Amino acid sequence: MPALVQSAAATVHKSATTRENLRKTLLDWYDQAGRELPWRVKGALADPYRVWLSEIMLQQTTVAAVAPYFARFLTLWPDVAALAAAPRDDVLREWAGLGYYARARNLHAAAQQLAAQGFPADEAGWRAINGVGPYTAAAIAAISLGEATNVVDGNVERVISRLYAMETPLPAAKPELKALAAGLVGPARPGDWAQALMDLGATVCTPKSPTCDACPWREACVAFATGAPGGYPRRAPKAERPQRFGAAFRLQRDGALWLVRRPDQGLLGGMAALPTTDWRGKRFTRSEAMALAPVEARWTKAGEVRHVFTHFALTLDVYAANAAPAGEGFWGDAAGLPTVFRKAAEIGSNG
Repeated sequence: MPALVQSAAATVHKSATTRENLRKTLLDWYDQAGRELPWRVKGALADPYRVWLSEIMLQQTTVAAVAPYFARFLTLWPDVAALAAAPRDDVLREWAGLGYYARARNLHAAAQQLAAQGFPADEAGWRAINGVGPYTAAAIAAISLGEATNVVDGNVERVISRLYAMETPLPAAKPELKALAAGLVGPARPGDWAQALMDLGATVCTPKSPTCDACPWREACVAFATGAPGGYPRRAPKAERPQRFGAAFRLQRDGALWLVRRPDQGLLGGMAALPTTDWRGKRFTRSEAMALAPVEARWTKAGEVRHVFTHFALTLDVYAANAAPAGEGFWGDAAGLPTVFRKAAEIGSNG
């Protein structure tokens, strides 16, 4: 790193005056340019139920995708007692399409915890709630309790890595980035501070083509001084995503689908789904798939669907038949299915 850039980095690291100026400029920017979101209250403590619900939904999911689900959940279950009393299957059905379905199961279990015990009084208390990890606990405590916590998500990691021109690649850089972010936390407006940092990463310091001209931290940003801020954060090479294969079976009657309930443990746990084989590393032949079909019938191949999960890509051969079902299951429709099974239900279907 050039000596001039090293000097800038040292200033950002060590100067209390610089740190306070960073805080002031970011909060001033947030007051003017921070996003207006349905769960957000600028300059005041927010309702812990709304904050908790939104933070669980936002885990690995975009604001645009979450907003309609958040509104629907509030309409159906306006407080934690109502959500706790709701049948779990109803919660899972309303969650369908949002992904990462363990969150929905944890959400319902946590609602029952919160309804019985009340909302925690600090970050440590939130860590004991189902489905709440370190980031989520820190965010809820800052935004709804005013606790000066260190809230670090992917957006914040990107901002901090550019502010300091961190050369260590992700994910190895995570502990150091978290420590650097902690050095900027202060007692004033902790909830707004956490949301301002996230907004800066989400709207200005974006993964590709950051809009540095609009950034309140441009003059202090070491990556900007290098002339190539988009090159940060550094990243270790990604491993190739594994491929898995399976077969799904679509039985229909008067427009209804024969569905099964997936086991609670495992991917898409507890969700309604089409009957399916296991998912393995090589494709099923037709004869292998037919041997695992839920009922003997005249199965025709309707097509195939491909779906990408976090850790692997899945290709499902979809077979369709009109036949009496066998085994445990129920008649339903595609509306409440996870995306991969909704794709399988709809491909080549006449409805």
